[in-house]
Amino acid sequence: MMARSEWGIQLQSRGGGKWVCSYKKITILVCLFNIAIALYCLRSLYASLYIYSGSVSRNIVVYKPDQIRKMEESNRIRTSYKPVKLMKLVKELEGEFSIQNTEVELPQHLKQKIIDEVLQRLVSLNSRSNNGSHSQGIAMERDAVENWRKEKLEEVKLVSAGGISNSTISHEEAGMLVKALESDWAVLAEEIGLWIPVEVVNVEHNDKPDGVEDLEEEVLPGRALPPECKPELHTDYDGSAVRWGLTHHKDSAADCCQACLDHAKRAKEGEKKCNIWVYCPSEFGCHSPDIYQHKHMECWLKYAEKPKLNFKDRYPEWYRNSRPSAPVIVPWASGVVAA
Repeated sequence: MMARSEWGIQLQSRGGGKWVCSYKKITILVCLFNIAIALYCLRSLYASLYIYSGSVSRNIVVYKPDQIRKMEESNRIRTSYKPVKLMKLVKELEGEFSIQNTEVELPQHLKQKIIDEVLQRLVSLNSRSNNGSHSQGIAMERDAVENWRKEKLEEVKLVSAGGISNSTISHEEAGMLVKALESDWAVLAEEIGLWIPVEVVNVEHNDKPDGVEDLEEEVLPGRALPPECKPELHTDYDGSAVRWGLTHHKDSAADCCQACLDHAKRAKEGEKKCNIWVYCPSEFGCHSPDIYQHKHMECWLKYAEKPKLNFKDRYPEWYRNSRPSAPVIVPWASGVVAA
């Protein structure tokens, strides 16, 4: 029996006939279907690109010849008014400044040589002038260092120009020293640790008219005190307390004095009458040798047959040595009134 050249699938049709479909035909049909799908995809992609390019082209602004001419004229005017010479001069100045601002780094042996010479000049100055005030000594040291700098600058300039042939400084080192001593002296002085305090001159101007008395340097806050209060700043009087200030606060020294006067008027026979008022005007509180913490606006009412001062103006040194927390100035304000 002769073999068939192609494999196939035989299907029975409704009419009784047979339809033969080979594998080759199936492959061709599948390829044609894939080609059709690919062509459809390419067509869709091309259509989307065409739509995008069309939308972009519609957004492009088309200028008229008259508008283009005006824009060119505007650019020409702006270019003609550009400060070309000024811009060129600014660039040249920037270049010069950048060159001038370049700091020179001296070798360590040159720095040490400068330190030794400056110290030698200062030591010789101190040995010659032991008298004089502190400010005069500072001025003399500053003048001595400035004179040394000028002398050294002249020397290295001569070496750099070839005027001195037997110098211990080379030509290259002389050029570096010229720039360091002339324009970078402040930087060099800081590097070698040279610092001289700035001399501050305080001039007191007395523009007070003749015949006018000097006013008090300090004024107690609040209303003015009447003469009978006899206020004394930076003063603390001793005495027996007739009213404790820890729980007795007043807005001002005048109110504290008035409280003392009122207490003396209301005191009964045989009672101690207030004749001393002590007030704390400092917002930071007031120091006292007792164990209590005394705060702002404390008003102490005291009595003493013969009023005696505790402290006046300044606390003595022996007192501050025994009490490190004590300030220098007495913060209290007091007054002795007639009993």
